[in-house]
Amino acid sequence: MYVELLGGLAVLMGAAEVMIRGAVGLARIFGLSPLLIGMTVVALGTSAPELVVSLDAALIGTPGIATGNIVGSNIANILLIVGAAAVLTPMVRRHARLYRDGALLVLCTALFVMLCWGEVLDWAQGALLLIIFLGFMGSAYWRDINDPRASAERVGEVEEIGAVPAKPWIAWAATLGGLAGVAVGADLMVSGGVQIARSFGLGEEVIGLTLIAVGTSLPELAASVVAARRGHPDVAIGNVVGSNMFNMLGIAGVVSMAAPLPVPTTMLAFDVWVMLGSAVLLVPAMTGWTGVSRAGGAVLLVLYAGYLAAQVAGLPETAATVLF
Repeated sequence: MYVELLGGLAVLMGAAEVMIRGAVGLARIFGLSPLLIGMTVVALGTSAPELVVSLDAALIGTPGIATGNIVGSNIANILLIVGAAAVLTPMVRRHARLYRDGALLVLCTALFVMLCWGEVLDWAQGALLLIIFLGFMGSAYWRDINDPRASAERVGEVEEIGAVPAKPWIAWAATLGGLAGVAVGADLMVSGGVQIARSFGLGEEVIGLTLIAVGTSLPELAASVVAARRGHPDVAIGNVVGSNMFNMLGIAGVVSMAAPLPVPTTMLAFDVWVMLGSAVLLVPAMTGWTGVSRAGGAVLLVLYAGYLAAQVAGLPETAATVLF
């Protein structure tokens, strides 16, 4: 089961990389601008692992992993990814365009928590989340095309991908083959995660919140660390914000429209509040009040370690017993 989980993760990451390169190659062949490629193909491609894992888990009857992956990835994105990136390179710069993003992140996280309080995300709520996500993407694209610096950052992300297929048939093969590989890797991860959860007597959502959430967040971790080391902390934080918005709005929207997505009481009592608190914690850095120093990054990593320890100690179950 551990081999299945780790093997699935390896297949998932490798296939996602192949898929992104193929999709970027196709986008260039069809004449899309580098800015649009960065906003759509690259941004959505790095979040493909979370989407496919959550969709696969919901469709095969293990929705706890799907919900846990969404919430756990958002927590890991802020506490683990921003923390690790800041330890390597302090994030002390600020940019005015992050102000609105900070407010939107907290607002959308609060909305997601409110919808979760009904204990299930159904078709109608999924449609609402997806509509909000499309509005967010449209607004972000309109803002970036009118901001030369933002446009340059997006173009830089695309150029850093490196070699992509130039021939259409190779690009199609890489895209479709990578997508198939992502599906296979996701299925292996979910299957391994379910077996691990059952062997330890844990709820499926615990594995989704921890092992699977960390695994599917690796593309964002790599992208944010590279951006921070190259002196672009705004890009690193922007990647995290974009990923979190995609998880809560896009992935939760698509998955809950495909199958009802129940939210366990343990998650309602503990994890969604950690997710909301993490979003609030990131706002001072996004608005330029404090930035994220190496010490601040270390604090975020310690908080994430504490969150994992709370999962192992069964704190969410205790909180659920008290509150419900």
